[in-house]
Amino acid sequence: MHRSNSPQPPSPSASPSGSGSGSRFGPRRLAEAATRRPWRMLAAWGVVVVVSLGLIGTLLGSALTSDSSLTNHPESAAAQKLIDTRLPGQSGVDEVIVLRSERFVVSDAAFVARVRALTAELRGTGGVEQIRSYLDPEGEMLVSGDRHAALLPVTLGHPQADHVADVITAVERSDRSADVTAEITGAFTLDRDLTELSESDLSQGELRFGLPAALVVLLLVVGTLFGVAIPMLMAIVSIVVALAVTAVVGQAFPLNLFILNMVVAMGLALGVDYSLFIISRLREERHRGRGTRDAIVVVAGTATRAVVFSGAAFVLAMLAMLLVPDTTLRSLGLGAVIVGIVSVLVALTFHPALLMVLDDRVERLRVPWLGRRVAAAAGEEGRLWKRAVTAVLRRPAVSLILGAAVLLALASPVLDLRLGDGGTSALPSGTASKQGLIALQRDFPSGATDPVTIVADAGPTDPVTQLGFTRLRARLAGDRDFAAGAFTLETGPRVTVGALPLAVEPTSGRASAAVDRLREEHVPSAFGARADRVFVGGAPAEAQDAFAVSRDWLPIVIALVLAASFVLLTLAFRSIAIPLTAIVVNLLSVGAAYGILVLVFQKGVGAELLGFTEVERIDSWIPIFLFSVLFGLSMDYQVFLLSRIHERWSATGDTAGAIVHGVASTARLITGAAAIIVVVFTGFATGELVAFQEMGFGIAIALALDATLVRLLLIPAAMGLLGERNWYLPRWLEWLPQLQVEGAPPPPVHVPAEDAAPAPAVPVGA
Repeated sequence: MHRSNSPQPPSPSASPSGSGSGSRFGPRRLAEAATRRPWRMLAAWGVVVVVSLGLIGTLLGSALTSDSSLTNHPESAAAQKLIDTRLPGQSGVDEVIVLRSERFVVSDAAFVARVRALTAELRGTGGVEQIRSYLDPEGEMLVSGDRHAALLPVTLGHPQADHVADVITAVERSDRSADVTAEITGAFTLDRDLTELSESDLSQGELRFGLPAALVVLLLVVGTLFGVAIPMLMAIVSIVVALAVTAVVGQAFPLNLFILNMVVAMGLALGVDYSLFIISRLREERHRGRGTRDAIVVVAGTATRAVVFSGAAFVLAMLAMLLVPDTTLRSLGLGAVIVGIVSVLVALTFHPALLMVLDDRVERLRVPWLGRRVAAAAGEEGRLWKRAVTAVLRRPAVSLILGAAVLLALASPVLDLRLGDGGTSALPSGTASKQGLIALQRDFPSGATDPVTIVADAGPTDPVTQLGFTRLRARLAGDRDFAAGAFTLETGPRVTVGALPLAVEPTSGRASAAVDRLREEHVPSAFGARADRVFVGGAPAEAQDAFAVSRDWLPIVIALVLAASFVLLTLAFRSIAIPLTAIVVNLLSVGAAYGILVLVFQKGVGAELLGFTEVERIDSWIPIFLFSVLFGLSMDYQVFLLSRIHERWSATGDTAGAIVHGVASTARLITGAAAIIVVVFTGFATGELVAFQEMGFGIAIALALDATLVRLLLIPAAMGLLGERNWYLPRWLEWLPQLQVEGAPPPPVHVPAEDAAPAPAVPVGA
């Protein structure tokens, strides 16, 4: 039998494998090359940026699309494929125009004249392939029950996206009459509104709010204008290069336009954070007396290595999104992966070269009083943070229980989480598609523009199929969620298509339940053995299929992210307790974010005060996105905090002292870095798109909790309770490589007096 011993810290003289000193492309070697010829490295990056700008200008527009689709071949896709194959000339209805008059009925001459004038104007745009009205034969169903409103179904010419703007302009121009108003809504109007709102939210929220707010927070954290310029330059370079890569990749795989928002937000957040951690450690080494180049190389083996690990954790978390068969989520995940990799490359090469050229100018243009205190406090334990973490370690069990109880209470509303598709109803009231939807719901069945389609793989000569549709119509007459009276059939070569409007909002929970009933009860009962050749499609069914993908893949994404995080942290710290603790506390903070989302957006608590839109259901892709992003970003702080704790424990063997030092010396920096990401994503939350509000608010609130309650309370308390067991690694895992996030200990300082940095001029502050 073997006696169980407490784990011992590695010898300070050891040179762990993977430290970077022996690797040709390790952080230390790259920093040495960059600082040896810094101008050459900066010139190389300058060429990369210029080429990237050219690629963005020429390729980015053709790389993006507003379309979103599922790649798992759902039933709705099978239905649409049959229509496209068997009815190639059937374009369907793209948009509907709602005409209404409080003064006239549809048979009055003034109303008729208005319909004919608008119809002629729309045909004159050259973008309309077909337009129908109640003036056509068998067009009476296009009139509302009170006969004060009429529908004009419009089929656009191909490509539809190029023509919808002309049609909207014509409708808005004709709406000047007070007697007969006109509103338009439909799939391409919705796409146009989403595109414009996305661009507006990016400009207003990120560039006009997120960026200036991040600059203010960054100035408070760094304390000098030069110190602000370096992280911002790093972020800009990362964003530009990532957008160029996106433009190239988009030539082979069209990407959703929301990838732009993702690249800009994550590039700003990661670029600034990584630069902050590196600059902070550089200041620490300079204050110890190292020369600029020596300090940069030492930082490359410590803080920059931590950047590589945290970047790897972020990329691994976002890679899980690429597996989800949803082009929007894949685009968002790909954008995050690209900008994450580019940010790490910039930190490894561009950043040390820039620091070498600037030398001590990073300390120039200090903010009065604040700048000197920030510079003097680099790497030191803040008194306030030290007192706080010491208090936590005095009663770790109480602290852990209280912190966990708060997060669990915040997470409790997640039990009422309802997922779905916001659709047109979640748009701002001023958009054309939302105004058209309001008009449509007022005068016609809610599903008039987005009917459910029942597509049978058989033509009109098949009596069994025709009997099935007769039975289906009879069954639907008793289902109040369908407008069975407006059920229509169209036939073609070996295909029969039924168009069934919903009597409820197509993106509501009732609509989802109605689609499920249609697929699971009505169609099997009506068609019997032929039911497997009948497919339910249309926009409501597509939304339900998208929800099913998000629902089914959420646990898979969670499992993959947790597994990848566990493996990476186990390799980084040679412990199984550290990754398990990190995973549990991160799950608590993510759960709290989910709960707060439900509380604000579904239940409306504080929604009006915060300027948010209350919705029936959270967009189905939000939980997967939030989990991946939050876990990736929170692992950034986890790696930096744990690396400092592990570094001190390796030198002293004192776990409690290492916890106090790690938290007290990084708390100000981690809190400031998190505050920057919080304000960046708050920029999203200030936008008009509800999905962006949910995404921005969810990330902001979760990171605020993570950088405060989790890092200052839960992590120290859990580690304090575990004590030496924090560093436990089973014997059967001792073969794992010693990657060592902080690398090998730096050599002693041997520099000429004239190269040494001046000692701190003021006492270290909290």
